[in-house]
Amino acid sequence: MAGSLRVHAPIGGAVIQLADVPDPVFAGQMVGSGAAVEPPAGVAFDVVSPVAGKVVKMLPHAFVVVEASGLGVLTHVGIDTVKLKGEGFKVLVAQGDVVQAGEPVMHVDPTAALAAGYSMVSPVVVLDTKPDTANVVDGGAVTAGELLFTLH
Repeated sequence: MAGSLRVHAPIGGAVIQLADVPDPVFAGQMVGSGAAVEPPAGVAFDVVSPVAGKVVKMLPHAFVVVEASGLGVLTHVGIDTVKLKGEGFKVLVAQGDVVQAGEPVMHVDPTAALAAGYSMVSPVVVLDTKPDTANVVDGGAVTAGELLFTLH
């Protein structure tokens, strides 16, 4: 792949290495390389697209955007949040939509997730990439839309 893929933070918060994500699939980079963001506790937030491209999968708690080079970027909001069946998640775009990096994709009220004891650590991974191919930004925190990592 020519150049590098720039992946932006879909939410603001603390930058977490994938190895520290409380989920073995993401921590083991089985779905791809990347990073995670932990939003401030108990505050509702918007989730923005980490890259420009086409939304090929849209679930209440997760989405995949395929960008120009054909790579899919998965944003998974929280851990085990699929069990909430959409409670606290408001999807703002539809599967098949084309989005810009930084465009709001969903609004999240984490109350139900936190009440159920779920982590809101949100992995952002480039699907089917080799482990440790993401260069995560230095610094402890990002705001939504800021560069989170590059992939070479």
